[in-house]
Amino acid sequence: MTDPWVALEPGTDPAERVRTIRVAHERFTAAGTVERPVRSVVAESWRRSARARVSPEDTGAAVELTAGDLGAYRAEHPLSRVMPLFRELMGGFAKDGEHLLAVCDGHGRLLWVEGHPATRALAGRMNFVAGARWAESAMGTNAPGTAVAVDRPVQVFATEHFVRRVQPWTCAAAPVHDPRSGRVIGAVDITGGDGLAHPHSLAFVQAVARAAESHLALLAPPVADDGALELTALGRDEATLVVGGRKVRLSRRHSEIVVLLARHPEGLSGDELLCALYEDESVTPVTLRAELARLRQVLGPEVLRSRPYRLGAPVTSDVVTVERRLGCGAVTAAVSAYPGPLLPGSQAPAVARLRRRLTDQVRAALIARGDPDLLSDWVHAPWGEDDVEVWRALAAVRPTAPVVARLCALDDELAAEAVPRNGRRS
Repeated sequence: MTDPWVALEPGTDPAERVRTIRVAHERFTAAGTVERPVRSVVAESWRRSARARVSPEDTGAAVELTAGDLGAYRAEHPLSRVMPLFRELMGGFAKDGEHLLAVCDGHGRLLWVEGHPATRALAGRMNFVAGARWAESAMGTNAPGTAVAVDRPVQVFATEHFVRRVQPWTCAAAPVHDPRSGRVIGAVDITGGDGLAHPHSLAFVQAVARAAESHLALLAPPVADDGALELTALGRDEATLVVGGRKVRLSRRHSEIVVLLARHPEGLSGDELLCALYEDESVTPVTLRAELARLRQVLGPEVLRSRPYRLGAPVTSDVVTVERRLGCGAVTAAVSAYPGPLLPGSQAPAVARLRRRLTDQVRAALIARGDPDLLSDWVHAPWGEDDVEVWRALAAVRPTAPVVARLCALDDELAAEAVPRNGRRS
């Protein structure tokens, strides 16, 4: 297949593909093995779904927001500003083709589901409705949830869905990004019958998502060119830095350096930076100086200064935003500004310490607040799937069967890990 993100090659018999993938799905759910012709994106999604303890026999998604809560959440969400655009570009296509237009947030929770009335009624039987969580970690492989999970436009055809109740459907979705920070804020989806497996449907939703991002950029206030730096480093391995109104994407090592210098406006010596960045004591100061020279070429000498190494302008960052909101007790606002751990792939000792400290602060605030929606958002995010303490807090305020089952599974895993090979507990 030339494009692994497209479900069917030209000329493929849809009915035959449905049967073939159904056999592969049954083999995977029984034995955990998956082979061709299952696409790699689907196979990886099935594995993530299984790790998240999604049951192929689920009958429908959990509805987490209803009535006034749903209305208030939608009104505050940035995608509300482009819903008129979505309706203009996709509304007629959805109604005429007996499809659905769906929009989800960055956690895979559906905010709007619109389209053909009869199709909406059918989809409602599996709770494909506004307010329901269709994250991949909650409902397995599906276009909106998987698009958010992998940050790519994706098409899911019929029996490629992990949950059998969803397998009569085909869908295509594309993530939508915040034009300033670049983080995923949701996805736009088209859901219907097998006809949506055509490559055009994937290109269509991708074009709509890009149009939405362009519209959001036009609506965003202009960046003030006051010399201040704007750092975005949460939930991504490569940070972005707004310098003089232009956005620069940093390499992983440069991201670590800028994050550390932003935490130390007074500056750091070469030896301090070396210890903060490298676990390996054999790394020489020459290596660090080479990295700093490359970073200075990217940012300019007026931005990266030396003796000591420091940033030459005030810095605002998403890390500071989260810390400030936590400090004043605005937990909901803090969580909304936390798209994930700080530079999650970084192994730099000082970055890892900062990452753990911020994550622990957010977790502690969530547990103390006890808000079921905020707790649910955390445990259904990739970084919170195995967070037993937050699952326990969620079970205390929302003891649904899936929540209790997941908590029991995590407790069993912890108990098994506590038993050494001689069979005695530590």
